[in-house]
Amino acid sequence: MPLFNTRKGEKKVKVTFANGLLFVETDGGKPQAFPLEWFPQLLNATDEEREDWSQTEKGIRFNKLGVDVKL
Repeated sequence: MPLFNTRKGEKKVKVTFANGLLFVETDGGKPQAFPLEWFPQLLNATDEEREDWSQTEKGIRFNKLGVDVKL
């Protein structure tokens, strides 16, 4: 399970996949679940493609896939 810290160390985000869902949990925040059907590129992605993500001001960006998930 990848864990990402921003450069300033202000936020932590945990991203996981299970049962056809993308789970995003922010530090101290409520976990959010997104059906992978909403993001066909993520649904069909390899583990390597799913693990290459970064936190943005508005959410998560899966770099190799060019997919943005707004939180």
